[in-house]
Amino acid sequence: MPQPIDVVEALLFASDSPLEAERIREVLELADAGEARALIDALRERYAAADGALTVVEVAGGFRMVTRPEIAPWLLRLARTRTKARLSRAALETLAIVGYRQPVSRPEVDALRGVNSDAVLDNLLERRLIRIAGRKEAPGRPFLYETTREFLIAFGLRDVGDLPKVEGELVVPEGHETAAEGHETAAEGHETAAEAPVDDARDGTPEVPPEAGPEGSEGGLEGPEVAVDSAVDSVDAQAQAEQDPRPGGTDVAPGR
Repeated sequence: MPQPIDVVEALLFASDSPLEAERIREVLELADAGEARALIDALRERYAAADGALTVVEVAGGFRMVTRPEIAPWLLRLARTRTKARLSRAALETLAIVGYRQPVSRPEVDALRGVNSDAVLDNLLERRLIRIAGRKEAPGRPFLYETTREFLIAFGLRDVGDLPKVEGELVVPEGHETAAEGHETAAEGHETAAEAPVDDARDGTPEVPPEAGPEGSEGGLEGPEVAVDSAVDSVDAQAQAEQDPRPGGTDVAPGR
């Protein structure tokens, strides 16, 4: 008869998402979630004593079996031998801004990046790394974006408070957000007048400011550049640190 700790180990290995203590309690028919957490702690101690490749971490409100950071170099070699969906520099940049400033509107993202971010935001929505959190009370009422549970899982975070500290502050330069929202309002008015949708999401034309380069370029606003670069480096490093013990455990990898 397997011991409860062995069952917990099997559950964590078999689960494709973080397993909540309450769910473990239900499966093992324990008295309360505290017993489940005690079993997880015992499993952690077992792994620590064995000094093996695996450990258990708390991620996005649940627990997940992962490999220890020291094993990362070998897993990265393995990852290079198979195709993985990677995040581009533009996607990492946009995701970092959403992660550190959420909830954030597209005009704010555009102002910080210096380029149009429609296509990148659409891509992150499709990957379920961000979601629409509502609308901002501003001209044009732009959508507000925030990160998802899938984001926390992909980057090995318990919550967004675990994001690494960044150099500088992601502050939207004064006047740029207002200008961007004015452009968005004008575009919506044009769409209503023409009775046809205006698709400017992928034309690569920056809405703010006019001197910005193409999507993903290093040009644009100098003020928040250091903070944006620092945020991107932090998110990129977090992605490289998060390792899943099972092949194909995560479909997000840092850009290279």
